[in-house]
Amino acid sequence: MARILGVDIPGEKRVGISLRYIYGIGPTLADEIVERAQVDPSIRAKDLTEEQLSQIVHVLQEGDYLIEGDLRREIGMNLKRLQGIKCYRGMRHLRNLPVRGQRTQTNARTRKGPRKTVGVVRNPNAKTGIH
Repeated sequence: MARILGVDIPGEKRVGISLRYIYGIGPTLADEIVERAQVDPSIRAKDLTEEQLSQIVHVLQEGDYLIEGDLRREIGMNLKRLQGIKCYRGMRHLRNLPVRGQRTQTNARTRKGPRKTVGVVRNPNAKTGIH
């Protein structure tokens, strides 16, 4: 299993596919990186030589790509800024509700989580009405 910038990429997959396991690299960017590193796109990640791995790492570092920790940090800072200025989007993020205008009365279970039933809880020690 190859390791690029602290991320294990699967060895059984082609280079372009396995680069997508790095946070912030999608299909288009992966193809661009493979092309700029002059690596055969059909080669498997486990068959990469040390020289090819170093070419890929060099392209990633020299290309000014926002990936992994830097990208996560920037996204986090953007959310903190929205929450700090108390704008609508920031408050929706803060309350774990949908941000982009979706309805919440019936759907939005993915964002809101499982239903929390609100109601009367019966007392187990209460009389059942049978004397």
